[in-house]
Amino acid sequence: MATPKLQRSWEELEDIVLRKIFLVSLTGSSDSDSRVVYLEMTAAEILSEGKELRLNCDLMESILIDRLSGSFPAAEPPFQYLIGCYKRAYDEGKKIASMKDRNLKSELESVVRQAKKLSVSYCRIHLGNPESFPNPNFDSNKSNASPLLPLIFSEGGGSADGFGGSGSSGGIQCPPGFLEEFFTDSDFDSLDPILKGLYEELREIVLKVSALGNFQQPLRALYFLVKLPVGARSLVNHPWWIPKGVYLNGRVIERTSILGPFFHVSALPDHPIFKSQPDVGQQCFSEASTRRPADLLSSFATIKTVMNNLYDGLTEVLLLLLKNADTRENVLEYLAEVINKNSSRAQIQVDPLSCASSGMFVNLSAVMLRLCDPFLDANLTKRDKIDPKYVFYSNRLELRGLTALHASSEEVTEWINKASMGNTDGETRLLQSQEATSSANSVNVKPNSEKAKYSFICECFFMTARVLNLGLLKAFSDFKHLVQDISRSEDTLATLKAMQGQTSSPQLETDIARLEKEIESYSQEKLSYEAQILRDPTVIQSALTFYRLMVVWLVRLVGGFKMPLPSTSPMEFASMPEHFVEDAMELLIFASRIPKALDGVLLDDFMNFIIMFMASPEYIRNPYLRAKMVEVLNCWMPRGSGSSITATLFEGHQLSLEYLVRNLLKLYVDIEFTGSHTQFYDKFNIRHNIAELLEYLWHVPSHRNAWKQIAKEEEKGVYLNFLNFLINDSIYLLDESLNKILEHKELEAEMSNTAEWERRPAQERQERTRLFQSQENIIRIDMKLANEDVSMMAFTTEQITAPFLLPEMVERVASMLNYFLLQLVGPQRKSLSLKDPEKYEFRPKQLLKQIVYIYVHLAKGDSENIFPAAISKDGRSYNEQLFSAAADVLRRKIGEDERIIQEFIELGAKAKVAASEAMDIEAILGDIPDEFLDPIQYTLMKDPVILPSSRITVDRPVIQRHLLSDSSDPFNRSHLTADMLIPDNELKARIQEFIRSQESKKRGEDLSTQSSKATIQTTTSEMLID
Repeated sequence: MATPKLQRSWEELEDIVLRKIFLVSLTGSSDSDSRVVYLEMTAAEILSEGKELRLNCDLMESILIDRLSGSFPAAEPPFQYLIGCYKRAYDEGKKIASMKDRNLKSELESVVRQAKKLSVSYCRIHLGNPESFPNPNFDSNKSNASPLLPLIFSEGGGSADGFGGSGSSGGIQCPPGFLEEFFTDSDFDSLDPILKGLYEELREIVLKVSALGNFQQPLRALYFLVKLPVGARSLVNHPWWIPKGVYLNGRVIERTSILGPFFHVSALPDHPIFKSQPDVGQQCFSEASTRRPADLLSSFATIKTVMNNLYDGLTEVLLLLLKNADTRENVLEYLAEVINKNSSRAQIQVDPLSCASSGMFVNLSAVMLRLCDPFLDANLTKRDKIDPKYVFYSNRLELRGLTALHASSEEVTEWINKASMGNTDGETRLLQSQEATSSANSVNVKPNSEKAKYSFICECFFMTARVLNLGLLKAFSDFKHLVQDISRSEDTLATLKAMQGQTSSPQLETDIARLEKEIESYSQEKLSYEAQILRDPTVIQSALTFYRLMVVWLVRLVGGFKMPLPSTSPMEFASMPEHFVEDAMELLIFASRIPKALDGVLLDDFMNFIIMFMASPEYIRNPYLRAKMVEVLNCWMPRGSGSSITATLFEGHQLSLEYLVRNLLKLYVDIEFTGSHTQFYDKFNIRHNIAELLEYLWHVPSHRNAWKQIAKEEEKGVYLNFLNFLINDSIYLLDESLNKILEHKELEAEMSNTAEWERRPAQERQERTRLFQSQENIIRIDMKLANEDVSMMAFTTEQITAPFLLPEMVERVASMLNYFLLQLVGPQRKSLSLKDPEKYEFRPKQLLKQIVYIYVHLAKGDSENIFPAAISKDGRSYNEQLFSAAADVLRRKIGEDERIIQEFIELGAKAKVAASEAMDIEAILGDIPDEFLDPIQYTLMKDPVILPSSRITVDRPVIQRHLLSDSSDPFNRSHLTADMLIPDNELKARIQEFIRSQESKKRGEDLSTQSSKATIQTTTSEMLID
């Protein structure tokens, strides 16, 4: 028969459970667990009160204090002990949950709950004051890291898997429910010091961590803490949330604020003082040229993944704080402080000691774009929530000091002050000063009586625009400069190695080694940029979507996508920061050069914006910004096989078909005067982009028709100005490149004389070699641009000739063509021969062919037969023999169509006749009175006009030709336009009378001569008969 199981009393069970939880004994009997301690003093106190040596709830706190306060050999440190108590209480609770006796189960569950609560409470006391209980294992030399952090690391994995990584802490595991109880069942004041210490530790852990380091565990811990209401409140009240101090700058915020080091985690290079580990460039991209492509792709994929984990994690942290009404304002203040203290990042040269790193701002760019995502829907339905007055009245961001699209700082000040007095008209410019320029000086604005409140969408929009300017767009610029540095260094290295083959020296070897090391470092930096930015289409496409919102919103300020624009810009548009538009254009250019980056991006709004504003200096003052819009179009232009995505923007887009050619021609003219000290050279690069676009558009029938219509409507307007500058550029570029070819050939001959060359000092050879390379580049660029200009004249003159044959233009065109013809088939043509002309874009046969086409096209359109006379009038380059020489080259070396050659020869014959007639007229007129001669060209005036300011009389075609390039009186530089010219009818009548008189006189002389000849002839005959 089985022995019945003894039933333990409630008191016995309570004693057993508490002894297990707290690992204490009151009896001193040996225990198999070495961690159990004998509380002798507690036992004596119980016995002195005549009670049984059993633990109970009433004794729970006193035994815990005795255990923590006593010195016991081999005892656990206080925190580990208390965590163990909580864990054992949790385990006991699981056992109790299976008990059948409900009353006993309920009583014991209450004991376990009290034990857990007490363990947590004393954990807080210990962490708040670590010296409150003795710690036999404490080592003052070791880090004062909070023992709570490993528990948070172990807990954090499950809370924020959205931003990657596993949940393992690699150490102690947190008992279920401990952290929740620790942070919720207490007041803020007792938890705040503990939380502040945790935030400081997390900041310290990631301070020097790169993208390849362990940042994800601290980031998950940060997310875990911020998700707690008390944690969010403690964070934004931390003294390091926004550091203060006299020497506060962008770098200080990045290094000392709690969030700064998290944003610093990056793959991008930083100043050596602040370099993070592991070194991404060294670890992933050292000696990249020798690595397998698969290894590089793997590195790119790894960096892309970990950076997106960082972006997602930081976004989640900020969202938690922004959704909390008590902390939202603190987040906006922090972001504004980061932006304002790093405004100098927009400069070309950035001081790394006073500005935050590129890594921080690229990361912040990605995070801000994620915050914008809810209002970047396809229809941009939330754009009405963006208030343009934020730029003027918000005190959060320093926007008023930025260069504006058109308004000067004085205009903005007056407009705001007038608006604050209730006298506002947002659609009217208050000042129309063309002299004022957008200034970076701060604007003195009368303060509003009440601080304006703006929606989060509005705040987020403007903050994101500033962050992208200082972050992502700045990184694009840095990357571009890095690529240029690599190219320059490689060119220099190639030059030095070529010299090394001829003669070597220790200095040369040192220079080569230095350059190779420099190129390796540049290469690592370049690939690091590529890994974090170029290989992540998500960030670039999000930025494109943001800037689509930007341009749509800006266009709404001027009344929407419609043309033509009002004559003056609304002040709200004119006062917007210029970089809003510039950044959009830079991003489009950069993205256009990355394969598939534009896939799925809606480009129509960008196209509309560019067409509307690229030729509107009344809206966007900066000509270089408007020129950048052409660069965007140039990137989109279908080439070769073409691109269906962008082709429709040019060939099936309403605004494009109506205004694109017109505005390109207008910008071609406007760019002549940019106001910059480099304007003369800048215009060639800008016009190169315009010329490429115009050539493409000419071959699109609808655009060609629009072009012909413009040439007809604007024959004496913008189109005439366009032709004038086209001719100016062609003459300068071809003349410059041909002269440089002659210099280049001399230098080439100098270097090919090996014996003489090697006798020269090494430094002189190096300098001459650099000059040789520089000349090569100049010739190549100038010839390329000259070819484009001549080509444009060749294809347009086939259908548009009238503007070329206007009185003020025809002689200019003829002189240009004659000059080109002289250079290509004249006596010095052989001196222009090059070993490899294609290398220099020098194609003399093609150039001659196009010049002949222009001659022939203009001759066909010359209904009044004025072109041959203009050709022959050119005293500098015209020679009748050049036409036969050119025809010979066309026939023998080029194989040109005989019909074209014949038409060209006929034009030459007409010019010869015109030259003969001109000589006859010159003989008839004889000595012309000075008052009838144009004072600029010393030719007989046909249509004299008086200049209103200087009162000097000149010939109308001559002054009109001058005004095409310079709108000033050539004699006193006062402002002058064609409509200001005063006809001198009295002088014109006298000139005509002089011509008639001279002709009559000549006819009389001719008749007298013929009569004399007849008389002489008769007498002679009669004499002979006699």
